[in-house]
Amino acid sequence: MPREICPTEIDIIKLKRYEQLYRVTAKFHSSMDMAEVLKEIIHTLKEVYETFDCVLLLSHDTSTDPELPIHDLEYGSDSINQAAAQAYLTGNVQIEDSLINDKSVLYAPLKGKQGIYGVLQVTAPDTPIFPKEEVGFIELLANTAGGALENAQLYQQSRKLISDLQLINKTTHRLNSNLRLSDTINFMSEQIRASFDAQVIGFLMFNGKDQFEVLTGSSDYFFQDESVPLVHFINNKIKQEKDAVFIGDLSLDENIGEKKFRSLMVIPMIQSNALIGAVYVLNELPYHFSFDKFKLLQSLIHHSTLAFTNSMLREELERMVITDNLTKLHSRNYLDERIQLSMNTDALGAFLLIDIDDFKSINDTFGHQVGDEVIIQVANIIRKSIREHDVGARWGGEELAVYLPKADLKTGLMVAKRLVERVEIETNPKITISCGITVWHKENKDSVKKLFNRADEALYKAKQTGKNRVIIYDNYT
Repeated sequence: MPREICPTEIDIIKLKRYEQLYRVTAKFHSSMDMAEVLKEIIHTLKEVYETFDCVLLLSHDTSTDPELPIHDLEYGSDSINQAAAQAYLTGNVQIEDSLINDKSVLYAPLKGKQGIYGVLQVTAPDTPIFPKEEVGFIELLANTAGGALENAQLYQQSRKLISDLQLINKTTHRLNSNLRLSDTINFMSEQIRASFDAQVIGFLMFNGKDQFEVLTGSSDYFFQDESVPLVHFINNKIKQEKDAVFIGDLSLDENIGEKKFRSLMVIPMIQSNALIGAVYVLNELPYHFSFDKFKLLQSLIHHSTLAFTNSMLREELERMVITDNLTKLHSRNYLDERIQLSMNTDALGAFLLIDIDDFKSINDTFGHQVGDEVIIQVANIIRKSIREHDVGARWGGEELAVYLPKADLKTGLMVAKRLVERVEIETNPKITISCGITVWHKENKDSVKKLFNRADEALYKAKQTGKNRVIIYDNYT
């Protein structure tokens, strides 16, 4: 027969347990680490009830030690463990006694002031009826644990909120510092990649019903054909719904046709109620982005769109200032600045001054509109015939110019001859051009004005000696 426990021993056991409860409560309040709180709950239960099996059923995702007896709480009509679900939903202790299985199970809700965070499941083996004298202590421990979990969760949420606000504040502050568009995109990419663990990021601007432009600085994926089905599908969805898109697994939708990436967040960029573009964020793993991250990205893009738009408008205004409205070549002022900069930094350069032959007769014969079209045709030929870092410009009227930084006379002559030949072949109505060419070298004292004067003299000689030709200024020393 089991030995009877006298009242004094019972009081001593209770005292020890409440001392343990006091100790664990003090430890709970000294830690804001969710994992530490959970570990302490399990440790205390095993210490008090060596023969009981204890499991924590939690209602939210928590990163914990995989060796701890912690599981997700399932509740609802499909829940297997109805008693645990009932304890969670009602906030009351539930007990399942089983004479057949010779065990009893107690389910104590982990209650805080603002909600219930899970259920403590305590199984008493070889005990068909759960000991009533243990219910009060376990319930008290569960309530204490619930309060500690709530405090730890609120602390983590507050830290996350502070971190999110710092990210938004840092981003908007940096973007409002008059960054160029390329700098804006690079900075945004760095922030998104670091904060959201994004593998590819795309910045798309809408410029028509079905047209869009992938901005430089976006991931390579968005410049490849494999991205087209996904981008078209999501762009149409955004334009129809005017809302952000959050997909945990792209492979589940056959209409999308995406094979490589699984997780997707797309946030529309809206300015003055107008949809101007979208930011794409993808990862190869399914369900990689949490809903909290999705909401944070929405807030980040919302606060950044104005600065993003300002960067684009500022660069567009700059392009308008340095671009000739008719030919879309550079303006005369921009040409002057680029040549001066080149003279300050380079060793040499070639300058071509071009004039359309008999332009007045073109205007008189075909009209000024055709005359403008002829100038545009020549400008387009120039644009196609020079390198990216060369400068094509409208000099004035029917005169155009080309500056070739770091180019010698041989290179300049080759470009000039190619222009003369192409203009005669490719224009309609058929026209010709004359070209004067000169170069500068760092070892000689030179200036932009002198360079222009020499090219002008060479051009004058080309016009006087038959037109449709290239003349080199040959008196330069």
